[in-house]
Amino acid sequence: MAGSIIMEEPVFPQLDELQMLEIVSWLQVLARSSPEDKMILVEKFRALGEIVAVTGNDTNDGPTLKIVHVGFSIGIAGTEVAKEASNIILMDDNFSFIVKAIMWGRRMNDAVWKFLQFQISTNITAVVITSVTAIASSSETLALSAVQLLWINIIMDTFTALALATDPASLALLDWTPDKQIAPLFTVNMYKQILLQSVLPDHHHPTIPLPWHPDPGLCRDGGQ
Repeated sequence: MAGSIIMEEPVFPQLDELQMLEIVSWLQVLARSSPEDKMILVEKFRALGEIVAVTGNDTNDGPTLKIVHVGFSIGIAGTEVAKEASNIILMDDNFSFIVKAIMWGRRMNDAVWKFLQFQISTNITAVVITSVTAIASSSETLALSAVQLLWINIIMDTFTALALATDPASLALLDWTPDKQIAPLFTVNMYKQILLQSVLPDHHHPTIPLPWHPDPGLCRDGGQ
């Protein structure tokens, strides 16, 4: 990889704080590293606001597994100390399951974003229709009664959650740009999608489906 750095253990601890922060994002291999070097490396990544995951199988890896966001230990060859300190145990010592865990984690995040976008846009539409008809009607008659609104919400919550929960994960999710821990839940692109999906139904009869709807999967900036 262009711009990547490979370093050995005697060199890394001799770097000062500023040098470590500069090279840590480009560091691909830290050969012959000690448990202390792993701790330092994790602390620098956390200082940069990155989400850190570490694998470990030895007793010396316990402190590092505790301070990372996600700690992986191996179930067969790993020690009990490493297993207790980790968040996820690979029962058959197969590291390929880490890739699957990342893939399904991103699938879950995407489902949450889609669900929020769908719920907010439809609720805005329902509130606007109900408010406008109540104000415009001389008899203050609502287009949707309270019972109808509750029934719509029950139907939307149940079937939308089931649809998103059964949405399969794909390898394309691994191509997404990782989000930082401080990344906002709602992005500018999501606000645009929510506004667009809320405005379009307001110009149609609420019981007539639209011939076109923006894709909720395009809700994240740069994620896909």
